[in-house]
Amino acid sequence: MSLQVEKLEGNMAKLTIEVPAEDLEQAINKAYQKNKNKLSIPGFRKGKVPRKMLEQMYGKEIFYEDAANIVIPTAYAKAVDECTEEIVSQPEIDIVQVEAGKPFIFTAEVALKPGVTLGKYKGVEIDAIDRTVTEEEIDAAIDRERENNARTISVEDRAVKDGDMTVIDFEGFVDGESFDGGKGENYPLTIGSNTFIPGFEEQLVGAELDSEVEVNVTFPEDYQAAELAGKPAVFKCTVKEIKEKELPELDDEFASEVSEFDTLAEYREDVKKNLTEKKEEEAKAVKEEKVIEAIVADAQMDIPQAMLKTQQRSMADDFAQRIQMQGISIDQYFQFTGLTKEALLEQLKPQAEQRIQSRLVLEAVARAENIEASEEEFAAEIKKMAEAYQMEEDKIKEMIGEYEQKSIREDICIRKALELAVDSAVEK
Repeated sequence: MSLQVEKLEGNMAKLTIEVPAEDLEQAINKAYQKNKNKLSIPGFRKGKVPRKMLEQMYGKEIFYEDAANIVIPTAYAKAVDECTEEIVSQPEIDIVQVEAGKPFIFTAEVALKPGVTLGKYKGVEIDAIDRTVTEEEIDAAIDRERENNARTISVEDRAVKDGDMTVIDFEGFVDGESFDGGKGENYPLTIGSNTFIPGFEEQLVGAELDSEVEVNVTFPEDYQAAELAGKPAVFKCTVKEIKEKELPELDDEFASEVSEFDTLAEYREDVKKNLTEKKEEEAKAVKEEKVIEAIVADAQMDIPQAMLKTQQRSMADDFAQRIQMQGISIDQYFQFTGLTKEALLEQLKPQAEQRIQSRLVLEAVARAENIEASEEEFAAEIKKMAEAYQMEEDKIKEMIGEYEQKSIREDICIRKALELAVDSAVEK
């Protein structure tokens, strides 16, 4: 096999790959073996027709397409290994010559990893990140815990108020006539949940148990039932049950029940400590994001569209796998949402570009600072993988090839480059 690389504009390249005629001949014969049982000629049993006779009958090109599909993947993989340029996209393949007895020639147009001209990456200035935990946030966290430990009690000595959990019977009328779907019995409705037609729940506030209340509403113009859209309606409602949440008292007893502490003061201090740790973690992520944005904004790079499209497709595949784990196929997702594959790819475009830019600038920082992954750091990564997959470290090492090892080391360098940039950043 021979390879020629022609650099094109915009960080693109055309690989011209020539495969020896004998390799093409082997592929044609494989294609014949694969298809011979599907072809027949009078006087011969299926699968027994000689290749030359099939080529005379159907044309010598009959097996060329399958042969090309056999040759291209292996030849292209070898070309990528031989190529000194770093290819960062799927290839656009074009067949130049396919004919028995002659070399098989095809081209692959690919994107090359673009160079990066770094601007400032150490001591970049970013807006200050607030890490303060307020008393209001502590109160809110404790109130959420009270909500989690609230009990529901029945109410019989008062009317409905906002936030109550009710059970109602109702029947709706439009122009004095009942309508399909407008009647319900023992229907659970939380007042203020906004699950009914706008204005419905508010009119139940003040209703007494077992008393009928008329609720006047107008169906929205875009209501799902076209025959009701925009029309006024009257609902006759009866409140059959009223329930409310009873929150536990905010005292030492509550603290001892929901935590390991004996007093409310100790529990409150622990809540503050946990919120502080959470805010620090969030601030770290925000700072990293802001620092990368600043470095990218001050750098120069020309990302080829083929590289961007490859990243978009990769992210779309990851998304499809994630929803598949939830029991939904990507086709079902498109059907439910009305989205198309093309629209999904377009949605992912800004994030794909951001990922590429972030990776490229951090790789450039690692090169500029001569950052390398030590053997100890590599070993630590292998250990993490072994723990994650519950396997022996030696087994992990046996499973990963040179490409995976290189990728692990590159990831280590990128993390170290990010740490260097973040540690030197200045919050103003």
